[in-house]
Amino acid sequence: MSFLKKLSPFYNLGIFYLLVNVVVRIILIFHPITQSTFGFAEILKIFLLGFISDIFVFIVATFFLWLYLIFLSNSKYFKPWGYLIFGLFLALLLYILSGKTILHEYGGSLPEVGFAFVAIKTFLFGLLLFFPNYRNSIRFWLFSCTIFLYVILILQNAISEYFFWNEFGVRYNFIAVDYLVYTNEVIGNIMQSYPVVPIFTGLFIVAALITFIIVKKSKNYITDLPDFRQKLKISTIYLVLFCLSLVAIPFLSTKENTQNIFANELQANGLYKFYLAFVNSELDYFKFYKTLPKQKAYSLLNQQIPGTSSDTILRQIKSNAAENHKNVVLITIESYSADFMKAYGNTNNLTPFLDDLATKSLLFTNLYAVGNRTVRGLEAVTLCLPPTAGESVVKRADNKNKFCTGNLFAQRGYSVKFMYGGDAFFDNMQDFFGGNGYDVVDKKSFTPEQITFSNVWGVCDEDMANKAIQVMNAEAQLGRPFFNHWMTVSNHRPFTYPNGKIDISNTLKSREGGVKYTDYALKQFFDMAQKQPWFANTVFVILADHCASSSGKTELPLEKYRIPAMIYAPGFIPASHYNQLMSQIDVMPTVLGLLNFSYKSKFYGQDVLKTDYKPRAFIATYQNLGLIQDNVLTILSPKQKAKQWQLTLVPNPKVGPDFQIMYEETPLQKERKDLIDRTISYYQTTSAVLKNKKYQRLK
Repeated sequence: MSFLKKLSPFYNLGIFYLLVNVVVRIILIFHPITQSTFGFAEILKIFLLGFISDIFVFIVATFFLWLYLIFLSNSKYFKPWGYLIFGLFLALLLYILSGKTILHEYGGSLPEVGFAFVAIKTFLFGLLLFFPNYRNSIRFWLFSCTIFLYVILILQNAISEYFFWNEFGVRYNFIAVDYLVYTNEVIGNIMQSYPVVPIFTGLFIVAALITFIIVKKSKNYITDLPDFRQKLKISTIYLVLFCLSLVAIPFLSTKENTQNIFANELQANGLYKFYLAFVNSELDYFKFYKTLPKQKAYSLLNQQIPGTSSDTILRQIKSNAAENHKNVVLITIESYSADFMKAYGNTNNLTPFLDDLATKSLLFTNLYAVGNRTVRGLEAVTLCLPPTAGESVVKRADNKNKFCTGNLFAQRGYSVKFMYGGDAFFDNMQDFFGGNGYDVVDKKSFTPEQITFSNVWGVCDEDMANKAIQVMNAEAQLGRPFFNHWMTVSNHRPFTYPNGKIDISNTLKSREGGVKYTDYALKQFFDMAQKQPWFANTVFVILADHCASSSGKTELPLEKYRIPAMIYAPGFIPASHYNQLMSQIDVMPTVLGLLNFSYKSKFYGQDVLKTDYKPRAFIATYQNLGLIQDNVLTILSPKQKAKQWQLTLVPNPKVGPDFQIMYEETPLQKERKDLIDRTISYYQTTSAVLKNKKYQRLK
């Protein structure tokens, strides 16, 4: 019996967690949004299998509680170990204060967070070390705080699940993950939508009362700490159950398989559903968004993209001229908004090189990024399809062997590479590009002498430029054309770069410095490239992956998606402006058109220089899917919602007519159903071809 008491923190907290989940299920069953009836067998399955699943999820969730409890002891404070450990804590604290840690290299609030965490640990260890007479009291309050934290998280999760069900009629999905990405917007929405102060006041009072009860029933653990043998028994039992839970949880989720969707959702555990959403990074379009009959969706798509049939997007692209197998260098620039450039109204001279290069290029003046994350930009120029709900294809498990730009070049004998100054394992880039036929050149391929400056994101853009020139020279010597995609890194927090290169000190860690240094690095690249024999036979494509920020007054603020894009090929492509509305997904199909490529295409992106192109652009977040066409922005959202805004130009007299980016978005007075259906057709068919694996590369 005495040993069982040592398990009291676990089973007392577990009983509370299981009771809360039972209550949540009962509330959700009787919620008005749960428009379903349940038979006795379904009710039994919901509560029985749900209860078992909750037990295993709780075991996994208490890993940190086990870790905390198992290291509680008095022996570590005995001489000399207590003083040695305290000295190590102080040394770590001083190391962080030195400002030379990886936390400082990244910047932001990480150094402060890291310092605060280590400072608190040092302070508490010191209290327990130097005040042994108060050790039991201090340990009691720390134990109480730990239990309180678990209690309040359990209650807060229950409240969150209720409100999420109230909004969407399901357990957590990728929208909940999305909420973690857009924290500021979500907190603002919660503050405006719900009585936050009363809710959280009540939450803390209830949590305090429950904590008092659990601590009272569990304090025997800390008043009489278990010895080594008892801790070994506790750890053995816990770790066996932990391993069993890792197998049982996914197995039980496969039993959520009835035709009644509500029954499946009620049976599920919300925390595990959140984990699955985070890992799978997808949001089922057909479950949450407006849809059309399949034939109508493809028929509407055919009107926008000539050549597609009623059930496939495959079409033939034919050129009347011979293919021109020039080298192609695609440069996607990190976080490069259009309004950084002089032509779009910037007066700070941040991009002198690109400003000049734009006057010598085919400049796309009215182009929109599809999203506001790097993986969205990489997806757009590689797969050339509209963004889908949830995470980018780049970060999904099913991201390989897709129909992509690199494959079309490889079929023509090109050497195909993706170049990135950081570690390509970040954001799943290695897996995506490697799985689609690209050779990956990243920081791991650099020798120490090739790196003059690096930060947490990788080597500086100058070092990558030098590496790119070396790689391209080697490729040219083999006599093969090359297609190289270079993703820059320097215009990213912490905005550090080699000093003395530009007139903005790297110690300022400013966005302006990051922008100007990237522009400087690109100039160094082109200065070197112009001296190479392959330069005259190369097409350079330069565009941003996304804008520097995405927040605005509206759900999808247009100015936060406008990016610069140009094609530079002196002697081959004359300098000019293309002013029609277009999308990031159209850039590479247009390049292929300029090279006279004939091929079977699955791309949604189009050659905008063709006469049959109908101007439109796609912009999206993880859940809001937008189409800009006919001066109307149509947005599809979960819960089968569709909204429309009339776009009215707000002219800037200091900017030329081709470079105006500000639009007033006002709710459309009369619904344009044709545009809603058109938007649905794009996003529904895109989701379908990905889901049904019809966007694979052609054999």
